[in-house]
Amino acid sequence: MNKKRTNKAVKKSPYNKFTRAMKKLFGVDHRDYFNSAIIVAAGSGTRMNLPDGQTKQTLEIDGEPVVVRTVKQFEACEDINEIILVVKRDEFDIFKEYYKKYKFKKVAHIVAGGDTRQQSVLNGLTRVSDIADFVTIHDGVRCLITPEMISEVCTFAYHYGAATAVTKPSDTLKLSEDGSFIKETVDRDKIYQAQTPQIFKYDMYRAAAMSAKKDDFSATDDNSLVERMKFKIYMCDLGKENIKITTKEDVYVADAILKSRGGRL
Repeated sequence: MNKKRTNKAVKKSPYNKFTRAMKKLFGVDHRDYFNSAIIVAAGSGTRMNLPDGQTKQTLEIDGEPVVVRTVKQFEACEDINEIILVVKRDEFDIFKEYYKKYKFKKVAHIVAGGDTRQQSVLNGLTRVSDIADFVTIHDGVRCLITPEMISEVCTFAYHYGAATAVTKPSDTLKLSEDGSFIKETVDRDKIYQAQTPQIFKYDMYRAAAMSAKKDDFSATDDNSLVERMKFKIYMCDLGKENIKITTKEDVYVADAILKSRGGRL
């Protein structure tokens, strides 16, 4: 495991003016913390019906695998010290080739996922450096994340102890109890869609994860484990571009977003 508290800055700082201003206001600096990112890329992608057992994390968008795009953004972020990649066991060889081909510098370990996303994150947690102050958890198929977005969530996590990416829903929301008829309209102003990255103090997240495991509590995101322990989590609205590649339609949307960025991911 990496024992040195080092974090080489990229040639061009990825921080935008807002993030720099917030870091100055909060008095936080990425050099004060060791931040380990667990990128979960162990899904099967059954909803996409891809040929020959291909998974969505290995699907190419604009000539590059989805998960590679994701890892590159974390490699370029000053706030991230190391990366733990959690992958499908039968895709180990594919990911080792990615590691060599794309010359990843921060990927410290590649580990096998579990039967559920929650178990996959736990598997990654066992390989996090023992000097980690924070753990950042991200979906491997949320490949339109940028270093600026990651840094924004990190900044608030460093200040509050925990922070998560979210976005506001655009549509009017309805509540139904039977799946057929509307019961009522939900107040959209109080509703947020959870995204990743989700970032926590290491000790906070480990305690929440171990408690959930002990009590056989399952959840679809890591915020839920921490919420259960009554810790507060700050919400960072990253807008509409931080999408998760789940369906074939998402691929078209991602491609359009990439084009709108003019070659900048």
